Amino acid sequence: MYFEITKKIRVEVEPSFVAEQSRPQSNYYFFAYRVKITNEGLFPAQLLSRHWVIMDGHGVIHEVKGPGVIGHQPRLAPGESFVY
Repeated sequence: MYFEITKKIRVEVEPSFVAEQSRPQSNYYFFAYRVKITNEGLFPAQLLSRHWVIMDGHGVIHEVKGPGVIGHQPRLAPGESFVY
């Protein structure tokens, strides 16, 4: 698991290998990610956008940017988490 805290917002990312969607004979490996965002601050916060930088097994960089996550822009009170 990887985590980072920025301005009292903790982001945890846990990858998992998805064998059913992978094709090792073609050197294709599929991973899913569980992301948990926690407000560790004293004030409410809202997730407005995301920016992920992902490096695949071949060293190719992929960037994902956009509003919110999975169609949500969650508002988190102090101590609250959002998982997707």
